[in-house]
Amino acid sequence: MNIAVLTMIGKWVSCLLIGFVSIFSGSIIQKELLEITNVNEDKSYSALNEIIPYETETVYNSKTPSTIKKILIPGEVGITTIKENDKKVIIKEPVTEIIEQGTGVAGEYVGRITGYGPDCPGCSRTGTVACHTENRGKHSLISDGIYYEDKEYGKVRILSAASAFPCGTIIKVDSGKREPFYGVVLDRGGSMNSAWKNGIVWIDLAYASTNDAKVGGITGRNIKFSVQRWGF
Repeated sequence: MNIAVLTMIGKWVSCLLIGFVSIFSGSIIQKELLEITNVNEDKSYSALNEIIPYETETVYNSKTPSTIKKILIPGEVGITTIKENDKKVIIKEPVTEIIEQGTGVAGEYVGRITGYGPDCPGCSRTGTVACHTENRGKHSLISDGIYYEDKEYGKVRILSAASAFPCGTIIKVDSGKREPFYGVVLDRGGSMNSAWKNGIVWIDLAYASTNDAKVGGITGRNIKFSVQRWGF
């Protein structure tokens, strides 16, 4: 058999093999594509999200002045998902908003402020204030300092005021010249009681010493006193 015939037979066999492979490999590829398409179709779905409004609840507090309303717990909306089968699934529950409304005396005053220390004339040399703390303990301006850690308002200055202001009363002090600050009534003074009877609001701000009160203390008249809480 000559070389030309062998060459022709070889080309013919090659064509048969290529065609055979192309037919079967094409079937395999098509089968794989069909399987992938079916998987995607099985997993496809649509859903719709809806907002659930939160409710509002008001609580009343007689220790809070009637002019004050505050949010104790902020409200948060909930989220519901509705699927194609109309089945609702709650993704997030709504949170009810809790609002506190004061019902106590408004407690807005204008008066004078001075400063004092534990070494002032007539003051206790131990620095112990007249009022008990919220947990019925004692507080000393000397050993415990001129600040008090309140559970609700945090770190506040100690104030001396007339007995018309119950122990634990929180007052916002605004001189109009410095940054307003919060103080708690923990001390008493005979002069302040006398002033109150005469229609004058007089608040004394505690310092580490009387000298500190004289040098860098806040003093003056026409000071705004805004009660934030009546007593502990």
